[in-house]
Amino acid sequence: MTFKVRVTGFALLLAFLILPAAMAFAATDFMSVDQLKPGMRGIAKTVVSGTRIEDFNVEILGIMKNKGPSGDLILIRTSGDLIDRTGGIAQGMSGSPVYINGKLIGAIAYGWSFTDHRTGMVTPIADMLKLWNIADSKKVAPDDSIGGQLLKESTPLMAAGFSDGALAMLKDKLGPLNLVPYAVGDAPDGTAFGPLKPGSSVGVQLVRGDVSLGAIGTVTYVDGDKLLAFGHPFLKKGDSGYFLTDGYIFTTVNGIDSSFKVGTTGPTVGVINQDRGAGIAGELGKEASCIPMHITVQDTTMGLTRNAEVQVVQDEQLSPILAATAVFSEIEKTIDRVGSGTARVSFELSARNMPGTVFKRQNMFYSDSNIDELAVSEINELLTLLASNQFQPVDVLDLKVNVAVDAAQRTATIMQAASSTLTAKPGDKICIAVNLKPYRSEPVIRTVSFTIPADQAPGPLTLEVRGGGTVPLIELLKRQVTDSDVLKLVDKLKTQTFDDLLKGLAERDHNNDIVVEPMNPDGTGADGSTQVDLPSTDLEPGENSDQVKHRGNADNKKPEVSTAAKLPDANVKGVLSTDYIVDSDTQIVINVTNADGSDPNARL
Repeated sequence: MTFKVRVTGFALLLAFLILPAAMAFAATDFMSVDQLKPGMRGIAKTVVSGTRIEDFNVEILGIMKNKGPSGDLILIRTSGDLIDRTGGIAQGMSGSPVYINGKLIGAIAYGWSFTDHRTGMVTPIADMLKLWNIADSKKVAPDDSIGGQLLKESTPLMAAGFSDGALAMLKDKLGPLNLVPYAVGDAPDGTAFGPLKPGSSVGVQLVRGDVSLGAIGTVTYVDGDKLLAFGHPFLKKGDSGYFLTDGYIFTTVNGIDSSFKVGTTGPTVGVINQDRGAGIAGELGKEASCIPMHITVQDTTMGLTRNAEVQVVQDEQLSPILAATAVFSEIEKTIDRVGSGTARVSFELSARNMPGTVFKRQNMFYSDSNIDELAVSEINELLTLLASNQFQPVDVLDLKVNVAVDAAQRTATIMQAASSTLTAKPGDKICIAVNLKPYRSEPVIRTVSFTIPADQAPGPLTLEVRGGGTVPLIELLKRQVTDSDVLKLVDKLKTQTFDDLLKGLAERDHNNDIVVEPMNPDGTGADGSTQVDLPSTDLEPGENSDQVKHRGNADNKKPEVSTAAKLPDANVKGVLSTDYIVDSDTQIVINVTNADGSDPNARL
């Protein structure tokens, strides 16, 4: 039993003046490392099933100086009925408080793989108490193993409500962080959690709502509304903002590598605000900052609709992965299959410190193998852009996502294009008929309007007609990146503002668009990127490259163009949205006359 003496008033102030902050409690509740001797015996507390706290035996083997990320570690051996049942120290026991003579010495935190699982390492309580006194906001480096075969007892990352495909995605994306999620269910209805206390299971949650993802550990110490747990870092992010929850343990499995608890996170009870070498620290009754997500998915083939409410922690590294995976999961659960399909995706994001405060985007996607993952690509791209931007931190306030998935392949290929006129003067609007061949359906014609730039120089104007998400094959084959190109790109990136970056994504061509845009006289696109050389033959006005592809030309001449002609504006284009994801490209040539309509090549 722990005996606690209350110190108040001047005596409390005097204690803090005389002793280090972390040792101010040591006179009564805690035992310091230098007081420990090999052979000392005590108990530790943890939960191995449900929410009931149980004891097991502990013996001090020695002190390993400067072995842990925060200093010394205490070497212990465990025993007793509970240890016999679990096969030793289990993953999820991290944070289990250890008491000698009724005084808290620290938290079980480390062990060895493929060895005697009854032997472990304890992080001293003095190092953990320092977490409550951290006032700075500096981040710290991720934690690695602490030498040899000595590894932290990894905490289970329990995933509830995620589809199988989403679980596989989490394993892939979170693998570099040494986080391996396991599928679990929710705690049984009517579970009585009670207040968190030393030995209780505790959750560190990253996602909550209709899906949840979190780690399970053990509470080490509670003082009022302050809490310490784990005895080792979770992700070692320093200042953090995870959801602090209750925990429930279904069972503890005796494994060959190491035993582990199978549990799940419970109701949110506070926030984890420190994640460092000696453990995690939290505050009860506080709310963590999060990204609220409202997800609606329709399976138009089956006539099904699914709605989900999810909250994701605000974390620059994790939020994009977690949010995209949550949407992925809802898509997969709605369509109840894996494979091909066409998806219409729209999303709206609200945020503080973001230009415009609201971002909207819609697009169509088709995949012949995994439409779920492709459908969330731009959501992940936006969140990554916001999280990694070099200008200012962004606080995402709300994210609404709507996805409609069709099992049919709604794609179409551009077969050819023709202009309504062979000649036009600057400022004229022309109509371009584009012949589309939808997948397994009859050809259709869609007409795109294009306005000749008012400052367009007289002479041949080559127009690229392409699908919104298409990069012409010839462009890829002919593109040659030089050092000069790289320097130009670097310079361009240096001058981009935050607003430029967001507009670049918001105004990007949609996959279901037909785009008509000028090509520069040197064969580059309107934005200056290399595209396609004009065919090695003369093109008649209004004739596209497909029509002349096989026409002979003994002189092998290219159209005569003025190298002094003004380069077209990158924003000059004609766009038409369709019901298909449009692929392929072609070109047509328009003869631009003088502003008065006269032929610039006419002889005087």
